Amino acid sequence: MAGFVSNLLILFLLFQNICLGFRSPLSIFKRYKDISTSLPNECLGSDQPVISFGLSDFALDIRMPAVTPKQSDTYLCMSVPLPVDDEAYVVDFKPHASMDTVHHMLLFGCNEPSSTENYWDCDEGTCKDKSNILYAWARNAPPTRLPKGVGFRVGGETGSRYFVLQVHYGDVSAFRDKHKDCSGVTLHLTHQKQPLIAGMYLMMSVNTVIPPGKKVVDADIACHYKRSPMHLFAYRVHTHRLGKVVSGYRVRNGQWTLIGRQSPQLPQAFYPVQYPVDISYDDILAARCVFSGEGRTTETHIGGTANDEMCNFYIMYYMEAKHAVSYMTCTQNTNPEMFRNIPQEANIPIPVKSDVMKMMHGHHEETKDSDTSSLLQQDKKEDILDQDFHIEEAVEWTGLDLKLGQVSGLALDPENNLVVFHRGDHVWDENSFDSKFVYQQRGLGPIEQNTIIVLNPSNAKLLHSTGKSLFYLPHGLSVDKNGNYWVTDVALHQVFKLGAKDKEPLLTLGVPLQPGSDKNHFCQPTDVAVDPITGSIYVSDGYCNSRIIQFSPNGLYVMQWGEESSLDRSGPGQFRIPHSLALIPDLSQLCVADRENGRIQCFRLETGEFTGEIKHKAFGRELFAVSYGPGGLLFAVNGMPYPGETESVKGFVMNFSTGEIIDTFIPLRKSFEMPHDIVASEDRTVFVGDVHAKAVWKFASVEKMEHRSVKKAGIEVQETKESETVAEARLKNKPEARDPLKNKQHLVQQASSTGVSFVLITTLLIIPVVILLVILVFIRWRKPTVYGADGERKLDSSSGRILGRLRGKGGGGINLGNFFPSHKGYSRKGFDRLSTEGSDQEKDEEDGTDSEEECSASPLPPPPSSS
Repeated sequence: MAGFVSNLLILFLLFQNICLGFRSPLSIFKRYKDISTSLPNECLGSDQPVISFGLSDFALDIRMPAVTPKQSDTYLCMSVPLPVDDEAYVVDFKPHASMDTVHHMLLFGCNEPSSTENYWDCDEGTCKDKSNILYAWARNAPPTRLPKGVGFRVGGETGSRYFVLQVHYGDVSAFRDKHKDCSGVTLHLTHQKQPLIAGMYLMMSVNTVIPPGKKVVDADIACHYKRSPMHLFAYRVHTHRLGKVVSGYRVRNGQWTLIGRQSPQLPQAFYPVQYPVDISYDDILAARCVFSGEGRTTETHIGGTANDEMCNFYIMYYMEAKHAVSYMTCTQNTNPEMFRNIPQEANIPIPVKSDVMKMMHGHHEETKDSDTSSLLQQDKKEDILDQDFHIEEAVEWTGLDLKLGQVSGLALDPENNLVVFHRGDHVWDENSFDSKFVYQQRGLGPIEQNTIIVLNPSNAKLLHSTGKSLFYLPHGLSVDKNGNYWVTDVALHQVFKLGAKDKEPLLTLGVPLQPGSDKNHFCQPTDVAVDPITGSIYVSDGYCNSRIIQFSPNGLYVMQWGEESSLDRSGPGQFRIPHSLALIPDLSQLCVADRENGRIQCFRLETGEFTGEIKHKAFGRELFAVSYGPGGLLFAVNGMPYPGETESVKGFVMNFSTGEIIDTFIPLRKSFEMPHDIVASEDRTVFVGDVHAKAVWKFASVEKMEHRSVKKAGIEVQETKESETVAEARLKNKPEARDPLKNKQHLVQQASSTGVSFVLITTLLIIPVVILLVILVFIRWRKPTVYGADGERKLDSSSGRILGRLRGKGGGGINLGNFFPSHKGYSRKGFDRLSTEGSDQEKDEEDGTDSEEECSASPLPPPPSSS
């Protein structure tokens, strides 16, 4: 017995030393906490400026300390020290600002800020020593995420020890209510050594003058590059109001290679370089800004106020660590003659709609109205950096258990609530229509249940319902910016606009129960979309017509385009059931799920001009629905494979710019049978509705899934809105170098109220206790001679209870798997179930052709009516 006790004592001391050997994440930030202050209550910032994500990663929240600028064109600065002494790397930037109050923000790195005050007027300067620009933001640009293995080096012997935030408040009329501003940016930093070091190359014109009334003024910048090779991965353009287009190039042996081209009147994000561009010794970097002085009565010079102009072309690059230079500038034009050979695209302005222009500018300068029908053009459709993620089913979503009819349409309202359009006790089967597409079951009357239900997207709680006794066979659904519901009914052959609280339609298009193909009739219309900028209405029509029709905001016919596909081929603008619409207002495009052609076609809103298609073998023969998400993402669902085909039914995430499939997903609970519609929110939560399964699934990005797993492990985490999220951080099982060419990396969102993570501390304290208990049980089990037969039987019973408690984590125990999944190649494919369903449609076995009905095996009893 004495030996047993001594063994226990030794083990206890051993584990105690192991625990003390871990450095508490709290100690890392003690120096910072001693000098930092929390944001005031009137701001929506984080109460914890530093948030730990394990032993190597942390987030740093940099915000203006509740300021109220008193005059327009005020530049305010504030500084934050790097909260660690050793070397770290910035790998993510997440802005917290609105163009309503902030013209632009710059983040500098340096070793000595110009002031030690809480904040100061930037006229005093930003830094006393050399400063490097790390980040720039303007006009509601989204977050910027660096490629894997790339980071801005800070701290240590050579990196910056302070961050200085500069905020330009252009028009202070937004502060008439004297509110406080806490705009800023959240940084994600890591101690993991990055093999590639990021830097910023700024090309800037300093002497351009724009004469009043002059239609075209060029500002050209060019410099020879005289350093080690660098690789460009992102660019950003910046001018004020007069800029029309900014373009950047590499010039090598007389050949011009485009780095990036963009309108400075669009969100001034860092956009990815379309194709890899490397810069070698003696290459030339060249940029051109095109301005127009029309509307001005005096000369416009380069300067810092909203009435001045700027011509900036920012380039983010990476270099090998041993040769890395963090910041370079070019402010001259070393070879004006070469700009005679600049590609013509650099001289072509990119028009932006006048109402978009007004929305994009926060200045006090008035603008003249311009052509409201001008096209938002982009020669190269470009997506925002930030597409490295994976989505999976949110298994805690209870909406899968709702008693619904055939789910035909999904949408999100302005409050991001989920709106579901379903068929109640009606079904679409082979008896629904005759050969002329006339509805045959009018005797059933309209659906007596509320066909439109509004659900809380987090817990599926019913918030509102409507649509009783209005529809026969619901199909498409969308919600406009004012919260009105737009729906189609394939039995009535009509399109309706409904107010959220109205019992009768506000607008009706089409003739009830009469199919047709002229300007006043539809034939089984499938979907409807409303342009939030112009109010124009677009209808996909439909199962027995093959066209897209545009109507004015008050329902007047404007134009149509499209025709039926031929039997042997399907060209641009030809459809076999245009089934779903995704409107992309920022790019002035409309994308159509061309169902039976198994592809997505995109068109310009104002003209119907074809801009491109996305088609993959993985789609199979049918693509049912498409939805557009922020950051240049398309989400889609396909149909069940035909007999003998291998492509399974699933959801897809695509890069809108390239058409590349980024990710696919399937449910973990139940299986897709006929996924009919899909919708994605701004935080990339995805909902899928299925007409045959009569169900709605919720999917979330991996970072959200892991965030929920923390809550499941017994940790209370306060939910916050996206605008209040402090950081998106990568959570890794073990330190490893990021490779910009390999392996997607999953993200973890942490709410700003969590503070320094005590999850790790709790885990480290519990591990020794658990191990000691297991060892104790094992030692006693291995010594039956000491305790005798009775003792052994009691030990078996006792150890069963102990191990049962250790294994039974569902009741609130901590599951380390929730905290440290292996993200390298992490997958849940082992849970993917093989599909055993047949086709997503009923097939005509006699002639082998496809039926156009959406058939259901057997209708379920009508769900209870909700009000």
